[in-house]
Amino acid sequence: MQDEIWFIKPWVWMDYRLAVLFAVSVPLGLLIWSLVRRSEAITRLLVIYWRVASLLMITVYLMIPAWPIAYVTGFIARILVPLALWFWVDINDEIEDMPGSRFKLWVTGWRWAMTIYCTLGALVSIPTLSCAFSQVAFQQEFCQVWREAPLLYKGWFHRNTDPGIVGFFGAVALVVYGVYLGYFLIIRLARQGRIAIEQ
Repeated sequence: MQDEIWFIKPWVWMDYRLAVLFAVSVPLGLLIWSLVRRSEAITRLLVIYWRVASLLMITVYLMIPAWPIAYVTGFIARILVPLALWFWVDINDEIEDMPGSRFKLWVTGWRWAMTIYCTLGALVSIPTLSCAFSQVAFQQEFCQVWREAPLLYKGWFHRNTDPGIVGFFGAVALVVYGVYLGYFLIIRLARQGRIAIEQ
């Protein structure tokens, strides 16, 4: 088992590094770029992305106090993010109609890269769902290795904060996220359909 963990650990850390690149750094840069260019559709897409992708950050906060639900939220986030990037008909049409430019290339490239990253990540993280539903599995090193990066994050940004308090904020954020997602699915989706920009 120990040999297996040493094999898995580099891949886990690579996953977190790729998340910082694809899920944080690039979309933040694109959001600033879209604001400068005053591209309403792309700005709207990125605002929607940040709302949906916030579940990834919530997952980090739930990992810190070792709450098993974090493995479920992380898996769900990897499914919701690609859906949010491609769901909107008006945004897809606008991106397709944009003249060729570095901005369009970056936006399109990032959407595909994030889609591939999340899809592969969701497939790879399927075995970690056992960490959420089995206390025996949760105690294994295979499950605990996923907590190393969140604990490092806590050391940087919440050094003197009790893990339970950090988890409480994550739980509150998860409830707010769930309410907003429910509102979208029940009310807004029925009213607007796949149109992202409110008229």
